[in-house]
Amino acid sequence: MSGLGYTVPAVLAAAAVCGWELTVLRTGLFRKGSYWVTMAIVLGFQIPVDGWLTKLSAPVVRYTPGAMSGLRFPWDIPAEDFLFGFAMVTAALLLWERQARRPAPEGEPR
Repeated sequence: MSGLGYTVPAVLAAAAVCGWELTVLRTGLFRKGSYWVTMAIVLGFQIPVDGWLTKLSAPVVRYTPGAMSGLRFPWDIPAEDFLFGFAMVTAALLLWERQARRPAPEGEPR
């Protein structure tokens, strides 16, 4: 198992989003309770849906075994799915935070 096809990009995506926040944007998103509540809500929906899609007994979505770490939890969900989900949702929230911090052009309501 090399993990190059799915594991490495998943880890890089999560690391890139964290690095973007911590070194460039500095919105303070990771210190907000509302962010962590949002992530809990995302997981609350991701786990049953992703679990159903990736269950090994009857998968709807199949992954190339050599492209993944092989770590699956709960209900056979590949660990990489959680990393990509984290990166995608966090990036969207960071863009939202960045947009909210920009001053509105003159004459436009915010």
